[in-house]
Amino acid sequence: MANEYLFFGSFLLFVILMLSIDIGIFNKKDHAVSFKEAAIMSFIWVSFAMGFYFFLLSEGQLLHGIQIEEQLFQITQKNQHNINLIPNNFAANLSAYKQNLALEFLTGYIIEYALSVDNIFVMVLIFTAYGVNEKYYHRVLFWGIVGAVLMRFLFIFLGATLITKFAWILYLFGSFLIYTGIMIFVNKDADEKIDPNNHFIVKLASKYFSVLPDFAGNQFFVRKNGKILITTLFLVLLIVEFTDLIFALDSIPAIFAVTKDPYIVFFSNIFAILGLRSMFFLLVNIIHKFHYLKFGLAFLLIFIGIKMLFHDWLTLIGFTIMHSLFVILMILTTSIIASLIFHPKIKQ
Repeated sequence: MANEYLFFGSFLLFVILMLSIDIGIFNKKDHAVSFKEAAIMSFIWVSFAMGFYFFLLSEGQLLHGIQIEEQLFQITQKNQHNINLIPNNFAANLSAYKQNLALEFLTGYIIEYALSVDNIFVMVLIFTAYGVNEKYYHRVLFWGIVGAVLMRFLFIFLGATLITKFAWILYLFGSFLIYTGIMIFVNKDADEKIDPNNHFIVKLASKYFSVLPDFAGNQFFVRKNGKILITTLFLVLLIVEFTDLIFALDSIPAIFAVTKDPYIVFFSNIFAILGLRSMFFLLVNIIHKFHYLKFGLAFLLIFIGIKMLFHDWLTLIGFTIMHSLFVILMILTTSIIASLIFHPKIKQ
């Protein structure tokens, strides 16, 4: 347990360091993030994630401090890793464990990163609806991600505790994911709009706080007549946080379909979230071209939901994490290619 806390604490220090460098060095001044800058930052964050993948592949035993075969068997059983361990063959078993652990992380990371695209669709609507200046996008997204890290921490480890005590909850998660995927198809023709004045969060904040109905530069709070008021920019931040909370209800159960190890769920979630801002700036001006990506995400949710419902049966027939990764990549690749080749008819 002490090893887990040490590993986890080191990871959190890494996250804090990267965010501090981001806001303290690269983004001291508010500015509109260029496509080139976003591409560089996206490459950096993806490189960090891939570096972590190779680290797990090489030193994955450090996560739970595995030193002997008995520990390996206990951890594998506890987190339901889909690997066949051979008694009295510690070296081979440990190698298989590390490969599986790294693959679970990579698959979870791709799922979370893909589902984050849907989050970007909504963020674009939010910023447009409230008329946020482009140079303040980064500030809102930065603090939004800080809040998202804290929320994901609570959700993931609470979810892991619930799954450990109530295994049937996985069937509930699976059913919810299938329902969510189907609803994307049902509502495919619905107009996605945000009413700036009637949003749930705006009404709630206005009820309990004094609100400045305008922007005050990059400030979230202002003092006026001796009274502290929240600005429209802070309202936008609250809406972004609320949006992430909603999306977490899909993405976190989805990764539990891949791994039951809460640390791997958390690591894959956080690496994807850290890269969300740069991906937002990379896609914000071209995301409308990916017409069929939402359908791809719908199929992705349905596939993951089915995998949760029929996990035991799929395991018996030899369906592994690698097979899941291939299916996920096929779904995403097909939806992207379809978006580039086929263009929906414009409604008159």
